[in-house]
Amino acid sequence: MDTIAAKTLIARYNQGERNFENYNLEQADFFEAMLVQVNLAQSCLNRAYLPYANLRQANLSDTQLKNAELSDTQLHQADFTNANLERASLLRADLSLADFSGANLNRANLSGANLVNANLSNANLSNADLSRVNLRQANLKGANLSGANLTRSIDLNLTGAIVDAFTIYPDGHRQGE
Repeated sequence: MDTIAAKTLIARYNQGERNFENYNLEQADFFEAMLVQVNLAQSCLNRAYLPYANLRQANLSDTQLKNAELSDTQLHQADFTNANLERASLLRADLSLADFSGANLNRANLSGANLVNANLSNANLSNADLSRVNLRQANLKGANLSGANLTRSIDLNLTGAIVDAFTIYPDGHRQGE
């Protein structure tokens, strides 16, 4: 895995390059970066800083994004298939039509995010903060929501999702209370 500086990647992107698969970008600073349709598949973006960035239609499949800061980021139609977003912050991010199938979002903070039509099938959302999230027509089949906080989430369909006694439902209650 080659290492590349964020500034170098952005310069090459601005010259028309889109494929940055399998790069080490750990702790990279992409604040407000415009990276629409970028391919960062199989890259390492652990602890990367991407607030207010535009990564619409980005390929982030099999990417490591542990502890990454993605608050207020545009990720419409992004591909996060099998990505590791453990403890990532996705506050108020636009994740509409994003594909998180098989992704690890354990302890991730998605509070206030837009997940309309997102595919969260078989994703690990255990202990994730999904409070005030719009989940209209999101696919949660096989998603692990054990211990997840769904307080004030809207348009939630838990059919086929995995919940436990520690899952907090949109009205603030837990199973068995």
